[in-house]
Amino acid sequence: VQLQASGGGLVQTGGSLRLSCAVSGRPFSNYVMGWFRQAPGKERDFVAAIEWSGISTYYTDSVKGRFTISRDNAKNTVYLQMNTLKPEDTAVYYCAARTTLSRATMPTTSLWNYWGQGTLVTVSS
Repeated sequence: VQLQASGGGLVQTGGSLRLSCAVSGRPFSNYVMGWFRQAPGKERDFVAAIEWSGISTYYTDSVKGRFTISRDNAKNTVYLQMNTLKPEDTAVYYCAARTTLSRATMPTTSLWNYWGQGTLVTVSS
């Protein structure tokens, strides 16, 4: 399975960006999809996840109400719409895929099977 993230860039505080992650190699609908981020000098943190059908979504508290994860199974793509961006959202954003759904273990990076290469989001103050 290959994951290709895109859509990062430089944006001012309060602005918006939409990240995309295209998946190839296996049936996309088999996977729970997620987004993580890693700021300089920090660990990779869970941001959001979406289960196979797209009905159930999960977010870390700091992005609830600002970020929206969605997926298009026909296009093999998962999205992260990021609104009202803050400087603390600055990070490299990674998409990831896993075959199991467990709300308790969503933040556990070692349980995600596949990772994209990351896309940099910089929010200027």
